[in-house]
Amino acid sequence: MRAIKSRNGTAEIVDLPEPEIKPQHVKVRIDYSSVSIGTELLMIRTNPGAPLGYSATGIVIETGEGVTHVVPGQRVACYGSPAHREVMLSPKHLTVPVPDGVSPEEAAFSGLGAIAVHALRQAELKFGETALVVGVGILGQIIARIAHASNYRVIGLEPFEERRAMLASAGIRHACKDSEEVAAALKETTGAFGADAVLVCASSRQTSLIDDSLGWLRDRGRVVIVGDTGTAFDRDLLFSKEASVHISRAGGPGRYEPDYEQRGVDYPIGYVRWTEGRNVQDFLRMIEEKRIDIRSLISDRVSMHELPELYRQYASAPRNKMGIVVRFD
Repeated sequence: MRAIKSRNGTAEIVDLPEPEIKPQHVKVRIDYSSVSIGTELLMIRTNPGAPLGYSATGIVIETGEGVTHVVPGQRVACYGSPAHREVMLSPKHLTVPVPDGVSPEEAAFSGLGAIAVHALRQAELKFGETALVVGVGILGQIIARIAHASNYRVIGLEPFEERRAMLASAGIRHACKDSEEVAAALKETTGAFGADAVLVCASSRQTSLIDDSLGWLRDRGRVVIVGDTGTAFDRDLLFSKEASVHISRAGGPGRYEPDYEQRGVDYPIGYVRWTEGRNVQDFLRMIEEKRIDIRSLISDRVSMHELPELYRQYASAPRNKMGIVVRFD
């Protein structure tokens, strides 16, 4: 079985044993995965030997004991396991049937979609409130589109013109290139009160955008850190607005919890309404009902053999890359 792993600051194709089925898991033959390019490049630079990818779709080969919601031959979306590989063993709660109206390429973004959905839940926005999305790479684009479809007022901040144009094509009026344009958009949208929530989607631990976000925020608003960004901030700024800063932990409740992900123990819906698995389901529902458009975000379609080179290309020319789909033949 072939897979993509990081090694010595690059990505390479390796041969691994095919995983054996185990209880509460689903064995899936992957045909498409998607790339979270900022996160994966960070892993390549900082985590030698790490398996790459966490969002994919494929066909069920075999189900383990305790799995009853999918059957062999069925198409599923998978989130949370190393995904850039020919065969993966996916936890049952993170293996979701793909609706008939969702294409395999769209379903490949289910993991990214769950992260976007959970980030907006962490923002705790109400109907008609304002969300400022800072950094609109692939994750920021999906967050902005879901927020727009949910009738939040959306402002995007992004230095690359090509990415701002994508926001405009999705019907998002305010796509800003700098702080001055953000201030003007906030004045028009909120009467200068400030955003109800700022979602920081940048991926650079060398940079903290929290102080800037606090400046854009309304009194007692909320900053949500979504990207892998720095977390330094000025306490006085936080105090002056009685604001709050939150980390959005991946796709939702259950992430990194062994009982949920590995042992198949679900959270009762009366206590935890939206687990990471249910967030995947809701993301797929939005695609099926045509509430959000994912296809227009796909900039590159590559084979598994081309993926290591694509990482190198992105490092030198990031503005031309957005949604990346990897095909496994």
